[in-house]
Amino acid sequence: MRLAKTIIGLTFLFLNGALLSCSKDSTSQKSDYILTYGDSIIYLQPVIDDYIVHPLEHRPGTYEGFPEGIEIDENTGAINVSDSETGLRYRITHTSPEGRKTETLVVLSGITFTDKFYFLSQNDSIAFPVYNADPARNLPLPGSVFDEGEVANSGGCSVRTSNGQINLAETIRNGVFGDVPENDKRETFEIKYRLNDRSDKAVNKLKVLLYYYETMDDVPEDVWETLNEREEEGVFLRSSAALGRVARPRPPCVIIIAN
Repeated sequence: MRLAKTIIGLTFLFLNGALLSCSKDSTSQKSDYILTYGDSIIYLQPVIDDYIVHPLEHRPGTYEGFPEGIEIDENTGAINVSDSETGLRYRITHTSPEGRKTETLVVLSGITFTDKFYFLSQNDSIAFPVYNADPARNLPLPGSVFDEGEVANSGGCSVRTSNGQINLAETIRNGVFGDVPENDKRETFEIKYRLNDRSDKAVNKLKVLLYYYETMDDVPEDVWETLNEREEEGVFLRSSAALGRVARPRPPCVIIIAN
């Protein structure tokens, strides 16, 4: 547990090879099937019904996605983007009737926030959105709108409508955690947004879970268990399929530490 507490900036974005290494292992079995959706980034579209994307080629067998949060038809591999959690990278696996596995990685375009401890005493008070599962990517800000309808802001969560950044200090001043902030107070906010990118400004959304603690010593066991489960499932560093658990990367945990 103490080892886990040294991890200050956990992230569930599949950025640095955890999934890539898994992909190499699984695809070592020879297969002539190339699993692809035509692009490594899939953008939600402003359609009347659900927006569904199919593999360019369907093969008999089963399809599955990792981690939880992606809605995929196990028989066809069709991804229901409208019902999936966007802003994340997923590994899609096809298993043939003979047991051969083929994999690909896809990003469902959108924004998210990293699981992270924010230390107010160190002026660490702004939660920055991450675009398309890559902190190096620039958000397409001109023409984009964040917290559409200002639902989160009206509840006290201070979201800048121009760039999606959450001002955590201002959120505390708004009384989200009480007039006198309560230790272990937790609040969930939904942020609706439209991005001026290939999504054609389709309405997208995510939920963010905010925690408040006076000190690191006040962080309870269940919070560490959530973070550790995501890490152990390979969401951060390594795979542990033998544990038989499936990590769910949403909502991101924005953990505020006052002192």
